[in-house]
Amino acid sequence: MTARTTYLDGTVRASMRALSAAAKQGFGEPALAELVQIRASQLNHCAFCLDMHLEVARRHGVSQAQLDLLSAWEEAHDVFDVRERAALALTESLTLRIDGGRSRAFGSGGGFVPDEVYEQAAEHFDAPQLAHLIGLIVAINSWNRLMVSRRIPAGSTAW
Repeated sequence: MTARTTYLDGTVRASMRALSAAAKQGFGEPALAELVQIRASQLNHCAFCLDMHLEVARRHGVSQAQLDLLSAWEEAHDVFDVRERAALALTESLTLRIDGGRSRAFGSGGGFVPDEVYEQAAEHFDAPQLAHLIGLIVAINSWNRLMVSRRIPAGSTAW
């Protein structure tokens, strides 16, 4: 695949990096942060972000079993704990904007994070962690859209 463009305004790049760094630092769980970013990148079909975050996840000690089964986390009960499952459910809900089992496109006039998903996450993360987790999910979704829209290939150093 050839990139459509590798141009990204430096101010936008710096702002996005700052948002990502602040969300990760405030969340404070590097391995779980990587699982969240990988799952969003899977859903958004972002090869660039998948390639990068899989490497980082391995460095943070994420198990190969978790990486192998992440796309089927709901069925892999013995591989993901309840905290991880709550974070992944929130990731999917924010990424896909799931409402009652239906995915809604942005701007369609509907869709929200279901109360059950939010409440489950709130049971496992305190208010600051939850705010940072949401920020992290928003940031990776933005990165995914920046990379996918410009067709930045996995492993690219020019982006």
